[in-house]
Amino acid sequence: MEAQAAFGNGAEGVGLFRTEMLYMDRTSAPGESELYNIFCQALESANGRSIIVRTMDIGGDKPVDYLNIPAEANPFLGYRAVRIYEEYASLFTTQLRSILRASAHGSLKIMIPMISSMEEILWVKEKLAEAKQQLRNEHIPFDEKIQLGIMLEVPSVMFIIDQCCEEIDFFSIGSNDLTQYLLAVDRDNAKVTRHYNSLNPAFLRALDYDVQAVHRQGKWIGLCGELGAKGSVLPLLVGLGLDELSMSAPSIPAAKARMAQLDSRECRKLLNQAMACRTSLEVEHLLAQFRMTQQDAPLVTAECITLESDWRSKEEVLKGMTDNLLLAGRCRYPRKLEADLWAREAVFSTGLGFSFAIPHSKSEHIEQSTISVARLQAPVRWGDDEAQFIIMLTLNKHAAGDQHMRIFSRLARRIMHEEFRNALVNAASADAIASLLQHELEL
Repeated sequence: MEAQAAFGNGAEGVGLFRTEMLYMDRTSAPGESELYNIFCQALESANGRSIIVRTMDIGGDKPVDYLNIPAEANPFLGYRAVRIYEEYASLFTTQLRSILRASAHGSLKIMIPMISSMEEILWVKEKLAEAKQQLRNEHIPFDEKIQLGIMLEVPSVMFIIDQCCEEIDFFSIGSNDLTQYLLAVDRDNAKVTRHYNSLNPAFLRALDYDVQAVHRQGKWIGLCGELGAKGSVLPLLVGLGLDELSMSAPSIPAAKARMAQLDSRECRKLLNQAMACRTSLEVEHLLAQFRMTQQDAPLVTAECITLESDWRSKEEVLKGMTDNLLLAGRCRYPRKLEADLWAREAVFSTGLGFSFAIPHSKSEHIEQSTISVARLQAPVRWGDDEAQFIIMLTLNKHAAGDQHMRIFSRLARRIMHEEFRNALVNAASADAIASLLQHELEL
């Protein structure tokens, strides 16, 4: 299950359980017992941690054939999510009952998608109250204090947050949809995708307004969507003061590692500067400058050094070393960084002889400039040579002009000295290698 993968990657809860997937690729809707069992299985994996269940977001880009919802010219603005619940009230009630029943076995919260008005919130609360009363009449236990929240993805909700807070317990910003609705951009239309940019200063101001307004009412607010997993944007999200970030399971380790390096006060200053920018490009440059001023991420660190690795080819080495950068919170897209390294290898092999290689790249896909090391159990083919000791240099493209070549040249010269090579090969630990490189390269 995806929940198990999330917790295995360090998740502290499930911020978005997408139930619409349970209705797709089948000929009829799941029944109450089936849904109940699925939610109970998720709670068992959660082991006491909270799960937010989003009720079915059907329609739009998620059609379900057996519901016979007609095709629309612009489904993202049409008949979808909470807007179909009244017509398919029995499906909605079945889902509510299954969530309520499962809530007796762990921490479940209910979240409604595509809310745009108080009328919808009040209608949902009425149906939830009816489902609760049904279960009471049937003597079926459930959490009487189960929390109800909404997705904040339709801009109209921004202007009634105070009223919403009187009726609901929490909000989750749907960054993908809020971006396209606020900026009036169809993100699937190639002609206008360049306008779909969550770094638009207007969008950042909207996020700040939302968080401040919700917190003034004493409620909590999270964020889900692609934005939360972008390492370069995390400082802005920390600056917003969000209570929770929801992202895909593979993105969690890098995001947690990156956030551990951030100071919330500095991030707030950065957010204020970003909201004062005039263009998205200015915000991007601001974020790049911020990354380069971080002092708590040295070029060489033991967590980016692997000893006695059993990688058996050049391909495995580059993939493994870039994956390690992801785990260290220094790279968001390891495959893209790997492609940049291969582009350099296509020009000339980076093998230096002596069983050493120095793959290197100046790339936009490395969050923090890093010197990584892999000492292999056995040599691998590296161009016309073999290599067993790999020193990989990946510098952010915004690094000082000649830093890349200065470090590369200094390292290449040092490798010509047998004493230096032997010290690296025979070092007892990753910390010893890191200290040696810092000293010899004058980092």
